[in-house]
Amino acid sequence: MTVLSESGRADQGAARLPYEPCVLLKLGEIVLKGRNRQHFERLLHDNIRRAVRDLGIEIRLWQREGVIVLRVDGAQAGGPAAETAVGVLAERMTSVMGVAVVCRAVRVAKDPEAAIAAAIDLVAGCKGSFAIRARRRDKRFPLTSSELAVAMGSRIQHEYGYPVNLRTPDTTVFVEVDQREVFVFTQGWPGQGGLPVGMSGRGMVLMSGGIDSPVAAYRMMRRGLRCSFLHFSGMPLTGPESVYKAYGLTRQLDRYQQDSRLFVVAFGNAQRQLASSGAGKLQIVAQRRLMLKTGAALARRLHAAALITGDSLGQVSSQTLTNITALDDAVPLPILRPLIGLDKSEIIAEARRIETLAISELPDQDCCSLLTPRQVETRARIEDLRRIEARLDADDLAEELAKAAQEHTPGRG
Repeated sequence: MTVLSESGRADQGAARLPYEPCVLLKLGEIVLKGRNRQHFERLLHDNIRRAVRDLGIEIRLWQREGVIVLRVDGAQAGGPAAETAVGVLAERMTSVMGVAVVCRAVRVAKDPEAAIAAAIDLVAGCKGSFAIRARRRDKRFPLTSSELAVAMGSRIQHEYGYPVNLRTPDTTVFVEVDQREVFVFTQGWPGQGGLPVGMSGRGMVLMSGGIDSPVAAYRMMRRGLRCSFLHFSGMPLTGPESVYKAYGLTRQLDRYQQDSRLFVVAFGNAQRQLASSGAGKLQIVAQRRLMLKTGAALARRLHAAALITGDSLGQVSSQTLTNITALDDAVPLPILRPLIGLDKSEIIAEARRIETLAISELPDQDCCSLLTPRQVETRARIEDLRRIEARLDADDLAEELAKAAQEHTPGRG
């Protein structure tokens, strides 16, 4: 994979071809950053390279003002192969955090006739009305934005007879005049937006097999956090089904950050120890605290600065405000809860959108359903929980569990 600057050979490429298929990536909030904006952009470049390394496509990446241009090696030859490669590349870019809009475009010489010819080719076979949206970044271009739009629209009308509709067109042709070439395209797809993964540091997600925690992980990735995943299975008291689900969920979320790591802890015996210690109604909150302690121990090894959970205030008995406060007391690390104010229907809608819902709904035996008391304490006292943990040496137990965690790498494979 090659990255070129906007000088040297890159200048010569615009003059060689009538047009060249490429991908334009429009940036979101990155453009609002100040002096450290280049750091955000460099990290995004690294994430783009990581996202496409399994495709076998050599790309050239240019950073422009608020736009990244991705060219495919060999695309100067045009043809179906180049179009296919650009299509695959564009689809992959829709999952990269930090990209707001993904556009399949053609890159042409900085000449009005070349731009008009490309637009005529792009709208061939379209139905209904059309409009031209022109933007001239380089004011030295011989036509203004409005003049270019009029000239292009007139030629398209003459060629195909399409009616013009500037308010609600069926097809919109976008033209962007850059410093060295012109880009022409007819559509864009929404990206993930947010910040490049890794910009905000590292976090450890407590990943159940349910609906909530994958959505929480996605939201924190979108805020620039690189996430590792920790799953607690009920083994040896249960089968491995929940581990398969956690693996599938991590693999699905890996599309947004790549190189994800999943750690699995067999938690059944620890739950049994808690139950035999007289936890009673505090069993659920006590085992949640032990999970957090284990997560914090593992996070120290991985240099993660926060834990992430799928808690939503009041959704279940362990997620009352009093119990959440008791959970926060368990570890010194901050516990991030991006779903805290969402209801279940909102969480399900987002899980469906990021395509984790179907995996989360697969049947399994969740470790949290084991040894559950008839009544669950909704107002846990921190002093009572600490006494239970003292009887178990909970901090040492958490360290042992963290050391015994099995690591998996469920990437694209």
